[in-house]
Amino acid sequence: MLRRVVEGARGAKRVREVIVATDDPRIAEACAAFGATCKMTSRAHATGTDRIAEVAAGLSDEVIVNVQGDEPLIEGFVIDALVEALDADPEVSMATLAHPADPAAREDPNRVKVVVDQRGRALYFSRSPIPAQRDPLAGVPPTLQHVGLYAYRRPFLMQLVQLAQTPLEGWEALEQLRALEHGFAIRVAIVEGWRSLPVDVPQDVPRVEAHLRKAGRC
Repeated sequence: MLRRVVEGARGAKRVREVIVATDDPRIAEACAAFGATCKMTSRAHATGTDRIAEVAAGLSDEVIVNVQGDEPLIEGFVIDALVEALDADPEVSMATLAHPADPAAREDPNRVKVVVDQRGRALYFSRSPIPAQRDPLAGVPPTLQHVGLYAYRRPFLMQLVQLAQTPLEGWEALEQLRALEHGFAIRVAIVEGWRSLPVDVPQDVPRVEAHLRKAGRC
């Protein structure tokens, strides 16, 4: 799975280098086996954001992209769309990604949902179905599934990991809520024609394998 994520990220035109950040020697060995650049980090990090911030501290790039290792279907054009969304909104320092949710994803707490304002900025992220369906006769409201992919302006990333964790972040177990609760805007790039199938629980593995077989990639 890790190799698929790395190779998908390498297809992006808007990134200079793909680096795997880990504290696990087994992952470092796997990276060496297929030629991926890997940086070992502290084991004390509470979140993936903390981990990439450690690596980013030694880089000079203006924008840092966080591609999580549980996204085996990631493609380069998706990452490019994320970076372009950040470029298009100079008032924000962080961007993320979403796509129209499949019906089953709306009720799945492992599939995070997001609602956005008219400027394309996140209002809220939740594991619950949002927006709520108050009137069953009105049909299911359009739902956006969040993708755990982030682009940060480097100074903001360094600031973000110094902020105190927040109540909503803890209740929902969603790191990005820390930025919203502290008053920072998050731009959301919405992509069409692509779907995220993250591996959040073991039951997700057969779903991803079936998708890859159908696409002739397995």
